[in-house]
Amino acid sequence: MITTVAFDADYTLVDLLPAVLAGLAAVTAETGVPVEVLRADASAHWAATPELPARDIRTAAMRQSLARYGQEARLDDMAALFFEIRYAQSRPYPGVVELLAKLRSDFQLGYATNANSRADLVGLGGSFAFEIYALQNGVPKKPDAAFFHAVLAAAKADPAEVVYVGDTYAHDVVGAAAVGLRTVWLNRAGDPVPGSVVPDAVIDSLDELPAVLSRWNAA
Repeated sequence: MITTVAFDADYTLVDLLPAVLAGLAAVTAETGVPVEVLRADASAHWAATPELPARDIRTAAMRQSLARYGQEARLDDMAALFFEIRYAQSRPYPGVVELLAKLRSDFQLGYATNANSRADLVGLGGSFAFEIYALQNGVPKKPDAAFFHAVLAAAKADPAEVVYVGDTYAHDVVGAAAVGLRTVWLNRAGDPVPGSVVPDAVIDSLDELPAVLSRWNAA
């Protein structure tokens, strides 16, 4: 019996890209550093240092971008500007709040993320029975097994009772499956499964999730 549904945050529940682009555009307006440079440096830093806190990765990338244009001294102000706008404009995808309200009548809900989209700052405060943030309270980042053990501890549930829903195959499917959680891969692009670990379910819209959960519990 499924008792708990835990969710990834960014690009699963939270439509992050418009907020990030707005934050970068504000930095560009202040400094003249092109958004394309800011994005490219961010991508490189995410690839090179994925183990670091998300905020640290973003700040290090911005330092590099500003330094290219002789403006590294403005880092603190520009990072503060970026994160102010990033959070002010971060929103759930349409229908997410209603979906979570529907699921709460039957399941305990959790929020478990590698990044820094705190639920209360992205329009999802009060939606979850528990929240897990990587690199806080000794919890490592996904796909480390200890991340998902932290989810289980917070849920007070066995692995077979917990479903993890996320958009990133390597983190949200492979990592969760290794600990025995059921996995739902939110695959909006319709990509083929890229590895040998097969998700328990693949959906292209969160609207499909209630039917998947009902089917499992009915079985």
